[in-house]
Amino acid sequence: MWSRPPLVCCLLWLLVCPVGTGLGQEPDAEASEQLPPPNLVVFLADDMGLGDTSAYQDWTGNPASKQVHTPAMETLARRGIRFTDAHSPHSRCTTSRYALLTGRYCWRTRLKHWVLFGVQGDPLIERERVTLPEFLQRAGYLTGMVGKWHLGLTYRRQDGAPADGWNDADLTQPLFDGPLDHGFDFFYGVSRSHGTSGPDGARDARNQPDQQVGPGWISGRHVVGATGRGKQLDGSYRLDEVGTVLDAQAFLFLQQAVESEKPFFLYFASPANHTPYTPSREIAGRPIRGASRYVDGSPTNSRRADFIYQNDVHLQRLMDYLATTPDPRRPDHPLLENTLLVFASDNGADRPDKTCTGPLRSNKASLYEGGHRVPLIAMWPAGKIGDNNPHTSGATSEALVGLNDLFATMAEVLGRPLPPLSGADRGAEDSVSFLAALQGRPTPRRVPLFPNDHKEASRQLSERRAWVAVRSNATPIPGQWKLLLDHRYAYQGELHAQELYELSRDLQETNNLVHDPAAAPALDFLLQAARQAAGDQGHSRP
Repeated sequence: MWSRPPLVCCLLWLLVCPVGTGLGQEPDAEASEQLPPPNLVVFLADDMGLGDTSAYQDWTGNPASKQVHTPAMETLARRGIRFTDAHSPHSRCTTSRYALLTGRYCWRTRLKHWVLFGVQGDPLIERERVTLPEFLQRAGYLTGMVGKWHLGLTYRRQDGAPADGWNDADLTQPLFDGPLDHGFDFFYGVSRSHGTSGPDGARDARNQPDQQVGPGWISGRHVVGATGRGKQLDGSYRLDEVGTVLDAQAFLFLQQAVESEKPFFLYFASPANHTPYTPSREIAGRPIRGASRYVDGSPTNSRRADFIYQNDVHLQRLMDYLATTPDPRRPDHPLLENTLLVFASDNGADRPDKTCTGPLRSNKASLYEGGHRVPLIAMWPAGKIGDNNPHTSGATSEALVGLNDLFATMAEVLGRPLPPLSGADRGAEDSVSFLAALQGRPTPRRVPLFPNDHKEASRQLSERRAWVAVRSNATPIPGQWKLLLDHRYAYQGELHAQELYELSRDLQETNNLVHDPAAAPALDFLLQAARQAAGDQGHSRP
């Protein structure tokens, strides 16, 4: 089904596949035009493995009778490029979201593994750190986020002072620290996973003045459902309406962005398909609950599959809007043409079922590949990322990339330097541009990736789970090498090699070569890379 043809010049799509309302102009004029900065849309699914999208069916080998059909993701892959060796920076959600927005591994912070717990969670991103949205704000972008934050909040007391925690928080007061303090002009979403962000409607027995679940919907700095009766909410936060609400808010932001005539960044951090599986009945008239199908056309009869399909509907609606809305900075062109659209997941599948993980070992929360190798699909027609033709097979890249690389990639797109590695405006310590790989151009092999968090390291939650992997395709010995270091690397910067695998021959990570003399050159290379990148104040970007 899929092959890896060379990327076609972005101009060709105007000839073979006009988009939406037929907006466009002659190729010669297009070629001579100086493009303004592109829009950026990052759609981040939750707990979605490579086997959870039919865009990777040929890679995972799932049968049509078991493969969830995700037609929008397929269309994006055909129009653009998909990656088969893309990674979330960590195998859990908080840590990966931190790294995506900061370009820095979360094991350099106080949160060495796992996620932020509790109804509040102190903010994980320092005020003085430059995030990706702040970087884009400084470049003139309007920035918006809808969905799951899960990077910590600080509330206010009744007198307006910062609250110590949830117990002394007054929900009628604006937040003291939240997404708007880290680069977003617009935010509508939830504090953490949707099931733990607030009581489910007014009838939820937990929705009392002393509830310890969460604030429900947050708009900007304000708790939407605050009643003034302690922590009791107005019941407007409903789990089965999360998708409907976020979809509407995403388009509200997009409309505001178009009216502003600024380039925009939309970060759509979908709660789907994290448990509990609560698909909406419908979104903008499109049925969701009970509507998911396998590739062979049979119904899945699965709430989890419906939740995955909900993401596909979100994605299709975004592509339709971008394809049919004129670009205010280029009125004869649709927004889609000059928008870098990226789809990915925050970690691997929440289930170890092979239909979810494909040929990978383990799943979410593991340092084995199933925990952090994720779908990553992108397109940007004007930027020569994909051919924008849904009838081609699309491009496939085997380049090694991480979600933390989006920061440096956008910096290269804009021709702006990355933040410094130290000081008040520091940032992007572990971000490396993969623009060349996106465009299908030859690119040097990436410096090692350092994903983190390993549930197999202990049966109970403990610091031993903070293992870090060193993953590289550039060792002296050809191959796709991966070294696993135990928790002492994240905590003390100490190098204690535990496992070593060559993934091109052992994708299931069953043959530990850490004591194999023939693998010593690769081991030495990876240990040296880890030594150079170690420490909370360290960095891995060249």
